[in-house]
Order: sequence, then structure tokens, then C-alpha cells
Amino acid sequence: MVRLADQMGILVWEENPVYWTIAWDNPETFQNAKNQLAEVISRDKNRASVIIWSMANETPTSPERNAFLAKLAKYTKATDPTRLISAAQEQSNYNDNPLVRTISDPFAEAVDILSFNQYIGWYDGGIEKCKTITWGINYDKPVMISEFGAGAKYGLHGERDDRWTEEYQEYLYQETLKMLDQIEQLRGISPWILVDFRSPRRVLPVIQDEYNRKGLISEKGEKKKAFYVLREYYQNK
Repeated sequence: MVRLADQMGILVWEENPVYWTIAWDNPETFQNAKNQLAEVISRDKNRASVIIWSMANETPTSPERNAFLAKLAKYTKATDPTRLISAAQEQSNYNDNPLVRTISDPFAEAVDILSFNQYIGWYDGGIEKCKTITWGINYDKPVMISEFGAGAKYGLHGERDDRWTEEYQEYLYQETLKMLDQIEQLRGISPWILVDFRSPRRVLPVIQDEYNRKGLISEKGEKKKAFYVLREYYQNK
């Protein structure tokens, strides 16, 4: 896959599988994470497509977690000082205001790019909520949205507030892109995800059938309505 990315000019974010909550204070867990990161860097350090080493995904802040990720970042910079460091961080309310979002995470000091996953309109309220959210990010660093999106089954149609329809996903993309464009430091987005993929945890009959349906394209290569929303957004940029 990375060789293909080299050939096709696709930029790659490579991430250590440090996810959610793990045993942050266990030295063996850290050695496991460090070893996996070392293997990835050793394998792909000469790949032109690889631009970011990512330390973790959606990890709640704690002193143990902060120390764990700081050590990983320090090791990575020492091993390969040529590439950017990041992580998919968690967002929070700005000054306890639920309508203003920010990044409040000590690890933000260590990264080169501020990145976070956001699912307003899917896991977090309805799509109309996108119209009410603003952003207050105080770091002078570029922001890249590492995940956003909603599930839709190709060929399932309905009103734009009917979940799992192409119209719902299309409307969510329209409103999400307007919302994200308000972020002054925004420099990139990565929708979750391009193509529907197998996921045994996704068991909703008829709709999911063990597929993650957040793709802009079905597993058979059929483009959903949201695909064209994102294409237009990129073309306008």
C-alpha cells in the first residue's frame, strides 16, 4: 500500500495502534508501543509518501498518558527528525461552553500538527448542531481534521434527517465542511472514510451487515451522494 502511495502521490499518515485507554503506567505496554513504532519507521522511513508519524488515537488525557506519549514523541523525533509528529487528539469545550470547541491537551505542545476526530451530527447530536458550533483553538499550529463523517448505505434514500440514508450523509458533509471552515488554522481534512470496509462489530441488519458504512464509496465502488459534496469542496479550494 505504501509503495502504491509513493507511485500515486498520496500522502500517508502512519499511526501507532495506541488507542483509547490502555495500561499507560505499564513499562511493557510502552515497550510494545515503542517497538511497533520503531518497526514502522525502519520500514517506511525512505518512503516519499509518508509525511506524518502519529503517536495515538482518541486517548483521554491523564498524567500517565501524557508521559507515555511524550516519551514516544521524543523517541520518534530522535529516530527520524525529518517528519511531522501528530496524534488524533480529543476535543473539549472551551471555557465550559458546549458550543465552543477547543483542544485542551498538554500533548498538543509536543506535536507539529493539531489533529482531532469529530462526529458532530453523527455521534454528537443532530446535523443542525453543526450550525451552532464554533472553534477556539489557541495554539499557533496547523490544524488537520483526522476523522469526520457519517454512515450511509449506498442506494438507501429518504429525507435528509433520516439516518443511514445517502441524503443524511450528504447533508452532514455540507454542514460539517461549513463548520470546519471556521477554524482559522485549518490546513487539511481527512474524511472517515473513502470506501466501506469489513467491520464485524457493525451488526445492524440490512444496513451494516458487518460493514462500516461511513465510506463515500460502497464496497462495490458505487459513489454515494456525499462523495460529490466533498469533490466540489476540494475543487473550490
